[in-house]
Amino acid sequence: MAMLVIGLAVKADEGMWLPSFLNKVQIEKMHKLGAKLTAEDIFSINSSSLKDAVISLNGGSCTGELVSDQGLFLTNHHCGYGQIQQHSSEERNILKNGFWAANKSDELPNEGMFVSFLVEVDDVTDRILSKVNGHMNESERLDSINAEISLIVNEATDSTHYNATVKPFFNDNQYILFVYETYRDVRLVGAPPHFIGKFGGDTDNWMWPRHTGDFSMFRIYTAPDGTPAEYSEENIPLQPRHFFPISLKGYTEGDFAMVMGYPGSTNRYLTANGVKYTMDVVNTTRITAREPKLKIIREYMATGDAATIQYASKHARSSNYYKYSIGQNRGIERLDLVERKLQVEKNFQDWLSKNAERQTEYSNALSLINEAYGNIDDDKAVNFIYEAFLSGPEIFSLAYQFSSVLDNIDNADRLNSTVERLMKRGESFYKDYDSQTDERIVAALTEVYVQNVAKEYHPMFIQQIEKKYKGDYSVWAAKLFKKSIFADYNAYMAFLKKPSAKVLKKDPVFKAANQIFNKLSMARNANVNDKEKLDKGYRLFMAGLLEMENDKAFYPNANSTMRLTYGTVGGYEPRDGVYYDYYTTLSGYIEKEIPGDREFDVWPRLKELYYENDFGQYANKNGMLPTCFISNNDITGGNSGSPVINANGELIGIAFDGNWEAMSGDIVFEPELQKCINVDIRFVMWVIDKFAGASHLVDEMQLMK
Repeated sequence: MAMLVIGLAVKADEGMWLPSFLNKVQIEKMHKLGAKLTAEDIFSINSSSLKDAVISLNGGSCTGELVSDQGLFLTNHHCGYGQIQQHSSEERNILKNGFWAANKSDELPNEGMFVSFLVEVDDVTDRILSKVNGHMNESERLDSINAEISLIVNEATDSTHYNATVKPFFNDNQYILFVYETYRDVRLVGAPPHFIGKFGGDTDNWMWPRHTGDFSMFRIYTAPDGTPAEYSEENIPLQPRHFFPISLKGYTEGDFAMVMGYPGSTNRYLTANGVKYTMDVVNTTRITAREPKLKIIREYMATGDAATIQYASKHARSSNYYKYSIGQNRGIERLDLVERKLQVEKNFQDWLSKNAERQTEYSNALSLINEAYGNIDDDKAVNFIYEAFLSGPEIFSLAYQFSSVLDNIDNADRLNSTVERLMKRGESFYKDYDSQTDERIVAALTEVYVQNVAKEYHPMFIQQIEKKYKGDYSVWAAKLFKKSIFADYNAYMAFLKKPSAKVLKKDPVFKAANQIFNKLSMARNANVNDKEKLDKGYRLFMAGLLEMENDKAFYPNANSTMRLTYGTVGGYEPRDGVYYDYYTTLSGYIEKEIPGDREFDVWPRLKELYYENDFGQYANKNGMLPTCFISNNDITGGNSGSPVINANGELIGIAFDGNWEAMSGDIVFEPELQKCINVDIRFVMWVIDKFAGASHLVDEMQLMK
């Protein structure tokens, strides 16, 4: 099957393209913008290319880029936040004070962290779709596709140490095989202190201008023979096929900029009802549930450094998309996006009406989609169960894992294995857990759930709250935690040393967790038919759009596979009478400083270097130190930590955020407003070299002046 990403009529700055399938038109557009790279320079299977220096972190949660021939790589500070937090304690608070390994023996291993390199890409659409036919229902179709995918993955990885996946594109109209090489010995090398790595905090998140030094450094290690291996003192630094030279030459407005990375998810081809669903179900649920949760966490973190270390990463993960959802809903309304999508649907229907064969093929696409979105009570329940019970509080998800204890209670070998796993889970869980805080979250979010979800999806304990506790959620939660083994580490471990089915079945948190998961299963089962309609409807709608606009360059939605986006450096006008310049400098730290504030405190060391103009080789031509810059590259979550690359394939920055005015960008690209916010690589180098005095790390890198 021919690749679907073909054609002409798309702006050069829009699109998340598969670098393995760049066509002549796209390369020509890149060259017109100033790029001096060939398609082979960017992506090659047989030779070293840029793609060999771009890595996926932890299965696509973030991106990183290699910057030395010794496996050193950069990513965002917020991408390494969990690892930095895990290595922090009150005695050694590297989350607050930063960390720089003086030598390789000081680098810190990170259990569970892994990075992957893309090795091979192959379009397997024809093979997979040959296994389906028009007589199959959606379930049968999916079973056939998954069976063939399993065969393809096994063939691609047989007798190798590689892992592979087959991803669907264009709503199941195309399938591509991706083969990866994965390394699991990844060590923390360096991280700036909190006031640099998270400068501006939640206030500046998703905003421009920015001054955040959002970066951290890790190193990949291999077995002595160069193959992937688990952590061992015998391991050696990775010798990569390619790494990025560091450009100290800077950029000017209009300069070419390219981002390569692993964007997580976009929905550019949603229908009008799909946009409404995103606003009314996904975003509204997230906003409603996370607001009280974040308030409670902030109050606990304010009690001291120990509390901050425990909950900083949790707060950051939750607050990021809380604010994003608020901005996305505002952007959808401001752009009148529902009406714009309705116009697309009208054009589609007009196109169908002109050809009987098209009507036969695609006429029920939109009706299937609209029927699926017709009843949202079950979808609201699913979303609120996750936000209010499973990702809001922590105790219910932990307790539900003990179902495996009941399942294996009569099998000594399996029970011992289960107990060992849960003991290990408890050691990591309670290190970053405060029972009183979680109790408050349980009370607050249970009330939120009751107020927003249909009664048929209320777990049984809701009736108990209303009758026995007269609707007092705080009193109920206090009793729940007081009587449960899951509220206390010692009680948790004591139970595992002597597991008892009787004790577990009586535990109030375990009982509540099972009721929650029963309602989750009920809600999911209720929307099985709707999901099948939605999948089929979007598959047909997308196929019709591709046929209707066959002279247009369609790019697939993001799905955590490697993508390339190209554009230019430049400022923008967010509203009438306001213009934002394309870069910021260290002066912003001084201008924004609020002494002692968690978000805007500035350490004396930075101010000393600033007032002495001690910027070294990292200053721009005006003698100032750039901190961040913006480009019109098309990115989303998962691109965090992605390399920002100049016309020669050199690193000029690290992508870390989008801008507030374009929060609807995952649904529609906004060419006049959408910006990619990047930390300037010269600021990164200055922090490492001048501020931290870790010049030995700079010495590893290839600096282009």
